Amino acid sequence: MWYYHNNHELRQAIDQIASGYFTNGDQDVVKPVVNSMRYHDEFLSFADYQAYIEAQDRVDEAYRDRERWTRMSILNVARCGFFSSDRTIKEYCDDIWKITPVPVRPRGER
Repeated sequence: MWYYHNNHELRQAIDQIASGYFTNGDQDVVKPVVNSMRYHDEFLSFADYQAYIEAQDRVDEAYRDRERWTRMSILNVARCGFFSSDRTIKEYCDDIWKITPVPVRPRGER
């Protein structure tokens, strides 16, 4: 709650959510989430709020520089080979689903 009470922007955002502003006035639908964040912030969302805002500001600045953003995007994709969907699906097949690949022949082959 220290972060909530000491960061006007954070407090304003949480209070606006709690007010039902985003849920057509229905405060009950957001109450469990708001109360969880206010009184049991186990993920330290309030503590991380200001750092997140500052990081997002840097993202916004980078995005406005089209050449820089394009370069960063290309480098990011080039460096993330380990996080490929092919590898992930293979690990799911091996470790979770316990299935093996089915051979697929190109059209025209028998």
